[in-house]
Amino acid sequence: MSSGQTTLSELSQYPIVQAPMAGGAACPELAAAVSGAGGLGFLAAGYKTPEAMYEEIRRTRQLTDGSFGVNLFMPQPANADAASLAVYREQLAGEASWYETPLGDTDQGTDDAFDAKLAILLDDPVPVVSFAFGCPRRPVLEALAKAGTFTVVTVTSVNEARAAEWAGADALCVQGVEAGGHQSTHQDDPQLDGTGSGVGLLALVTQVREAVRLPLVAAGGLMRGGQIAAVLAAGAQAAQLGTAYLVCPESGANVLHKQAMTNPLFTRTELTRAFSGRPARGLVNRFLHEHGPYAPPAYPYVHYLTAGLRKAAAKAGDPQGMALWAGQGHRLARDLPAARLTEVLAAELAAVSEGLSARSVS
Repeated sequence: MSSGQTTLSELSQYPIVQAPMAGGAACPELAAAVSGAGGLGFLAAGYKTPEAMYEEIRRTRQLTDGSFGVNLFMPQPANADAASLAVYREQLAGEASWYETPLGDTDQGTDDAFDAKLAILLDDPVPVVSFAFGCPRRPVLEALAKAGTFTVVTVTSVNEARAAEWAGADALCVQGVEAGGHQSTHQDDPQLDGTGSGVGLLALVTQVREAVRLPLVAAGGLMRGGQIAAVLAAGAQAAQLGTAYLVCPESGANVLHKQAMTNPLFTRTELTRAFSGRPARGLVNRFLHEHGPYAPPAYPYVHYLTAGLRKAAAKAGDPQGMALWAGQGHRLARDLPAARLTEVLAAELAAVSEGLSARSVS
């Protein structure tokens, strides 16, 4: 355990975690609002410079006295197939012409400045640090524990959960295939594309609960207090929600992204490599439909390649060219302030829990 005393339940009043959505949605204003309302807010350090991460931490501390977390992307192997990436670049040439913007430079490294960000978090610790796309080595988790930081490793399988427990994580975030955004697999499987491969959240929580002893945070498609009650009953100690918070006014997500969650033009989600090269769940739009089947397993190179296109599409007001990350429950999104949404979710959870208790004694 990180400090010898801290537990998952002590980090927030409610068992509600706001997901660390990279790309701008999980900003200081959102994290602080959730933490201030009794949940556990999160910042996303992925794709940001170490300096930008530090500034967001400073800003969040100004906005709330509550606990909050920071999510880091694990370094990725630099093993993408250059020929496949070149073919995809040629395929996207028409998009670059349409949006009048050049395709991005893919030679930007694959470590997301992990070491520099970790150094900041060890020098000036935050209450919680979570990890995506892999599990840190034991010395990293031990160093964070010594700094008094509670650590969470995101897993998508029993084997990943066991590896994280062995490495010394304090808790696991168990991500079901329903989750919006990137699947946090520790090793990207080239066979995992838009076909819906993967394990559903309730089944995965149950499997992991029976395989490890660590506390679990359940993530994937959760939008209502009743669903939180379900994952708690399955063995989780908390629930993590991303899409539910993405539409809040405090979220830094683009307004077109927020509106798309409940727009009848976007009826379903798929896993796709189209925008980043790694499987991620988003609303099916033109870009995903046209390019998803051909995108190579080349993260983060494809992310850099398409970054300018996505920004240009947003600037042009065209959601058909944007990465509209969304979980399978996106149609249940509620446009509420983050603090109010947290309170509503907690009230729904309490109502369901009371109803189940009454039923059990009747």
